[in-house]
Amino acid sequence: MIGSWVDGVERVAVLTGAGISTDSGIPDYRGPSGVWTLDPGLVKAFTYESFMADAGVRAAFWQTYRENPAWQARPNAAHQALAGLERSGVAVRVLTQNIDGLHQSAGSSARKVLELHGTMREVVCTGCGLRTPSEQTMARVGAGDTDPRCLDCGAILKLAVVLFGEHLDPAVAGLAERIAANAQLMLVVGSSLQVEPVASLCAVAVNAGNRLVIVNRDPTSYDDIALDVIREPIGVSLPRICAAISGADF
Repeated sequence: MIGSWVDGVERVAVLTGAGISTDSGIPDYRGPSGVWTLDPGLVKAFTYESFMADAGVRAAFWQTYRENPAWQARPNAAHQALAGLERSGVAVRVLTQNIDGLHQSAGSSARKVLELHGTMREVVCTGCGLRTPSEQTMARVGAGDTDPRCLDCGAILKLAVVLFGEHLDPAVAGLAERIAANAQLMLVVGSSLQVEPVASLCAVAVNAGNRLVIVNRDPTSYDDIALDVIREPIGVSLPRICAAISGADF
């Protein structure tokens, strides 16, 4: 049941994690069938220091992403509900930990989506900073290049994502905090809230006097400061929440 916390809400911040994309066929990281649960050794490939120091780690990273189902994934009902909420006229900002681009594919305005951990849709050179579409580099990996280098300067390439050991872009982190502090309602959807500083956006929202509601399968360390915690499947609960906020069906 949706509580009175939807009443009068005109400004919503939605923090989304891997759980919102599992219905699109993209596995999460820490769940029972998560990427790192099934293969803990892959964590090393997602660590910046290891990635930069070891060609074998880079080869594992590129191969993992070459086979990632996110390349063919389609938005699900939860992504579409958030896009519908924006179209209804409610001021919505999506703060996503995901790198799959499915919020934008569902119709959320690109300027309304803040990709906290970057995007898999681009590759960045660690030397000159050149950014290029991922398809170009993934085609090279598919052709047998296990450690693709920048065609301009020869430096190591990486997906334009934030790896463990890297800091969030200060401008992105600052904007996320301002959004959390100014939204009347902060919805957390499908995030384990184990990664800082993103998880602390929950505290930012509550300390500013805003409402916090968590929609997640498993308990989080921020459940005790939330007005409501919803364990119902995201593909069912989020469309219902968005409809209650906007008064429209999605």
